[in-house]
Amino acid sequence: MRMTTGSDDNSIIVCEHVSVGYDEEDVLRDVCLSIPRGAFLPFVGPNGAGKTTLLRAILGLLKPRAGRIITPFHRAPPGYVPQQKTIDPLYPVSVRRIAAMGLYRKLGWWRRPGKQENTTLDGILARLNLADHGDQVFAELSGGQRQKVLLARALASGAEVLVMDEPTSELDEASEKDVLAHLHRLSREEGKTVLLVHHGLGHLASLADVLCVVDHGRVSILENGGRQARQEPCASKEKDHDR
Repeated sequence: MRMTTGSDDNSIIVCEHVSVGYDEEDVLRDVCLSIPRGAFLPFVGPNGAGKTTLLRAILGLLKPRAGRIITPFHRAPPGYVPQQKTIDPLYPVSVRRIAAMGLYRKLGWWRRPGKQENTTLDGILARLNLADHGDQVFAELSGGQRQKVLLARALASGAEVLVMDEPTSELDEASEKDVLAHLHRLSREEGKTVLLVHHGLGHLASLADVLCVVDHGRVSILENGGRQARQEPCASKEKDHDR
C-alpha cells in the first residue's frame, strides 16, 4: 500500500501544512500527510514527541494553528478506542451492553437493539472471540479482553476509521499480540483505516508495512525497516469531505 506525505485520490485523511500546539508552543510544524483508505498505520516516536497531539488534531479535538485537515468525519464519525483503563472496572456493565453503546448514533439512547442490530453484535463479538463473554461484567475480563470489548463498541458504530491511543498499553505480551493482530485483520480484510499510537515497534514489526514517525515536531512516513517512503508535494486539494 502506497503512503506518502502528499495527497492523492485514495486518501481518506489529508493534513496540509498543519501546525498544532498548546498555549504559545507548536508541538507539530508544517505536517503534510496523506493516509489512504484501509491503511494500518502506527504512530511511533519518543514520548512527548506529539503522537497523541497529531491524533487529537485529526479527530478534530485540537484546531490547527496553520494548514488544514481533511477528513470524512462530518458524515462518518470515527470509532475511537480508548485504553481499557479509562472505563471504571467497578461499573457493573456487561460486555454486550458496552459493545451495544456503539449503536448509539443509529438508535439513540433509549431505543433497544432489534433483530438486525443483535445479529450485527453477535457477529462482532464472535469475530473478536468474545461470543462466550457477552453476559460477563467488564471487570471480570482480562486486560486484553477488555480492550477487545472497546474495539467491539467502535466496530458496532460502523466507523470507517478506527483511532486508538496506545490500545495495548498495560497488556501482557500475548494480549498485545492478539489485539494488534485483530486490528491488522480489520484493515486487510475489511478495509478499515486503523490509526494507532504505539509505545514501541514490538509486534508491529511483523504487521505494519509503513510507520508514521513523529519526532521533534516533524512527521515522516517510513517503510518498515527505516527507509524513507516516497514523498510528494503537499498541494492544496479541494474535496467534498473537507472539514
